[in-house]
Amino acid sequence: MITTKYFNYKQVLNLAGGHIIWLTAWCTLVAGLFYFFKWKWMIIPWVPVALIGTAEAFYVGFKNNQAYDRLWEARKIWGGIVNSSRSFVSMLYAFNTTGEGNSETEGIKKKIAYRHIAWLYTFREQLLVPTEWEHMSQKRHFGDINIRRHRLIKAGFPDYGRTPIFLHKYLSEKELDLQPEYKNFATFLISKQAKDVNDLKNFGDISDFNQMQLQEALNLFYDYQGQAERIKKFPSPRQFASTAFIFNVIFIMLLPLGLVNEFAKLGNWGILISVPFCVIIGWIYIVMELVGDYSENPFEGMMFDIPMLSICRTIEIDVLQMIGEHDDLPEPIASKNGVLV
Repeated sequence: MITTKYFNYKQVLNLAGGHIIWLTAWCTLVAGLFYFFKWKWMIIPWVPVALIGTAEAFYVGFKNNQAYDRLWEARKIWGGIVNSSRSFVSMLYAFNTTGEGNSETEGIKKKIAYRHIAWLYTFREQLLVPTEWEHMSQKRHFGDINIRRHRLIKAGFPDYGRTPIFLHKYLSEKELDLQPEYKNFATFLISKQAKDVNDLKNFGDISDFNQMQLQEALNLFYDYQGQAERIKKFPSPRQFASTAFIFNVIFIMLLPLGLVNEFAKLGNWGILISVPFCVIIGWIYIVMELVGDYSENPFEGMMFDIPMLSICRTIEIDVLQMIGEHDDLPEPIASKNGVLV
């Protein structure tokens, strides 16, 4: 997540700076052919180019709206996980039918609280596994760029890839050894929570009604997990994403062919200044396309993502304090270079 007030020039160049090179080359080539060789046969009227540009702006706007909806829904899911986590742990330690706890039930409660923290980091790690349509899975040049960006982000946050360490801290060795056996280890952890909640009821520490309330909280975590997995595993429809990209390329290819003739009406110097104006217009459309393209996958591990590590750390601190552990609390995740993960 970008935390700076404005999208600064470094972030803009990191996202779309490379496109300025080929865009400048194409616009300069068209202007040069028109200026030096008088190739007026390749010029097209400005009106159809303007119509295509208008239609493309509406299309890219629609795509970006859908991408924003996916991003905001993902943020609401994690916001719900924050609230439900606090409610779950507070109920866990507030419910007590006997008025006093014994060491066994207190141990179960602490194990449940610890396991919930482990579930958070496990769930985050599962969401970061790249799918075939995400930028991290692209091949050749663009894939290398995105992998390099991802490594730079990870390098700025030492805790980014420390999920195995957290699991060792908050899970028993027996539970940790079961991780390779499950395709969805996060789901398994919630099922273990339900069994331990049932044990608390069998020990008489909580009532049947209390068990039902705690189980409802666990069901909410299942719901949030399923909602996030739906966004992760179902891409923004590729027919919309792909056609928006194709239309953008067509418009940018036609742009200098229509623009250079309009500027030529100002004289020979007008042909030359058509290049920067063409680059600016084309680059704006490229940035609009890229913003939507990178926002539609909110669990990818890029700078536009939901700050899941920061949210997990916030919940971890809250849970530890709620169960009475105030020493050696982990530090909240702070943004680095205008990015929070």
